[in-house]
Amino acid sequence: MGSPSASSIDRDKDLGAFMKGFVVALCLGLLLPLAAVAADQPLWVEATGEAQMGEMETLREVRDRARRDAESKAVETAVGTFIKSHTLVSNSQVAEDLIYAAVRGKIAQETVLSADWDARERTLYRVKLRALVEPIYPEKGQGLAVQLTLSRTDLKEGDEVRIFYQVSEPAYVYIFSVAADGSVTLLLPNAAQPDNLTPPGKPCQFPPADGRLRLTATFLPGYKEAVAEERIKVIATRKKEELLSVGFREGVFQVFDAESTGMVSDLARRLNRIELADWTEATATYLLKRRD
Repeated sequence: MGSPSASSIDRDKDLGAFMKGFVVALCLGLLLPLAAVAADQPLWVEATGEAQMGEMETLREVRDRARRDAESKAVETAVGTFIKSHTLVSNSQVAEDLIYAAVRGKIAQETVLSADWDARERTLYRVKLRALVEPIYPEKGQGLAVQLTLSRTDLKEGDEVRIFYQVSEPAYVYIFSVAADGSVTLLLPNAAQPDNLTPPGKPCQFPPADGRLRLTATFLPGYKEAVAEERIKVIATRKKEELLSVGFREGVFQVFDAESTGMVSDLARRLNRIELADWTEATATYLLKRRD
């Protein structure tokens, strides 16, 4: 038998490549339904949470914070798995921010595996737990979700800006403006608009369309740079919450300057006390530039 010709070798290579591709496609075809199922199935995960005891805290508060931290980390771990499955099902074509908006999680069951003070750092309390986390898809009408957009994301000093938001179910909406130096202004609720209960599915805007309030882009006093990156953050909760202690008042708004370092930890602490499925958040970033 003679040696194979170059053309027959090429045909064999092509056939081999085709068969390999066919096998891969067949395997993916078999795996995708499994991934679709995996994306919707509750998942058991283990996580460890920590809390440092403050001077004004009780033991119960420290224990609760450590448990909430562990629950939050358990949900983050499970959601990461849900996201991977969801992305595979979606053919990896979903943008990162939409992926994270597409799935959250809630704890259905949990068992505390251990809870004690750290052996070396006696003010550090640590909780390890095993939790069953269920996926929640706001895009399917499950769970609390909030949408946030700005009228403009490229602003010049003095430009007027409007914030548009919408919640998936009745919720209390808190709107924060975070400046370049880290100072925070609580825009909603405020002295002129203390009621922040928002109906579901209704497009809302801030400031309200009645024109009594205006929101203009302004550089902070003493800010020297030509451009500032600032953020609008919206937090929505199922129940009315006192998320922040009282800051100093500037007009109708409460302001927390950059030196109030306890503000961020205070906000995190209060959010940690809320059930994970009972609040959500969204952030929009804009650039502020000086006029020529």
